[in-house]
Amino acid sequence: MKKTLLLLSVPLFLYSESLKDLIVYAKQNNDLLQSKSLQKDAKSQELESSKSAYFPTLDLGANYQRNDDPQPFSPGTTYSGYAKLSLDLYSGGAKYYTQKQKEDELSSSSSIYEASKKSLALQIVQNFYTLKSLEATLIAREEAAKAVNAQLQRIQRFFEAGLSTSDDVDRLQSAYDKNIYAIESLKFEILSLKKQLQLQVGKDINGFEASSFKKLTQESEQLDSIEALKYQKSSIINGSETIDSYYYPQVKLEDTYSVFGYQDKPLFNGQPIPLLDNQNTLMLSANIRLFDFGMLGEQKEALVLQAKALESEIAYKTKEQEINIELSYERIKTAKLNITSAASALKASKSALKTITEKYNHKIVDNVVYLDALSSHTEAEATYNEALNNLEVAYALYYFYNGKNLEEFLNE
Repeated sequence: MKKTLLLLSVPLFLYSESLKDLIVYAKQNNDLLQSKSLQKDAKSQELESSKSAYFPTLDLGANYQRNDDPQPFSPGTTYSGYAKLSLDLYSGGAKYYTQKQKEDELSSSSSIYEASKKSLALQIVQNFYTLKSLEATLIAREEAAKAVNAQLQRIQRFFEAGLSTSDDVDRLQSAYDKNIYAIESLKFEILSLKKQLQLQVGKDINGFEASSFKKLTQESEQLDSIEALKYQKSSIINGSETIDSYYYPQVKLEDTYSVFGYQDKPLFNGQPIPLLDNQNTLMLSANIRLFDFGMLGEQKEALVLQAKALESEIAYKTKEQEINIELSYERIKTAKLNITSAASALKASKSALKTITEKYNHKIVDNVVYLDALSSHTEAEATYNEALNNLEVAYALYYFYNGKNLEEFLNE
């Protein structure tokens, strides 16, 4: 018999997963996180592109030109091909600030990615422990249903023997039906939450191992979402500096080598006129913007206002984090007190149910008193398990608002 029970427990042990395993797997496989990761990779490529702007560019080209009525000393048809090497000698700092802007955008995208991972982990934790509470409530409801059904069967036998009234049977039948409905509702709620958890994790889940958080005090770190806002602000400021660069001289060096071919070459005294077969052109150009009716200045002012808006948002989010840290600490204290209170209520309800059940079996109290005691015990049992899970969620919120990775604080 012991061997049979052991074999039956093996599949559950093998396929059940801990909360830590779920979070680690989700961070690698969640579709929304994959999207954030790809966005981060795109920003990395944009940064590499901005670095390449410091290097020369090489262009190849070709031309075909045909004149229906060419000049006396011009060919009717001209072919040409060229290679042009270009280098920006000075851009007023545009390339430097563009690169800094792309670095900030990459850092912001990386912070958003990290913030999304931590936010997903918190959602998984909350759903995990809500699911655990619902499962505990389901077990309590099923036990209550079994107890009511046992009493219902007993009272029905008494009724058939003429020792009980139909009212007693109807009351127990109603209580039993009510429990069955509650059980089915809980099963649907558990199924819905399990499907949501599977979507967040990125795979099917067969079972859940018991998981708990380490109860540690932590130093706070700035949230990644706030870091992302800071990098966004810095990116905007660098973008405004890029606008200023247009008021500085733009110096460019170009070297173009061309080759030519002709049809219908012009003649002079019966001899073809010599035309260029190839040409190398070196050109140094410079330009500066003197006046644009304030267009660039207004663009910069708009960016400055955006940066100021982000600065206010950063200040608000920083204060919000500080408040949430304080509240999370108080939530832990409240959760601990709730566990003590729920444990006392469960102990009292268990003792009361035992006493009242004995009295009910001996017809000292009626079924109304019995059903009230059973309902109180079922509620107390569910409340106690929910209180235990709420403490774990409270610690998860505490670690989250302190900027930590939740999986690092879960017990193995």
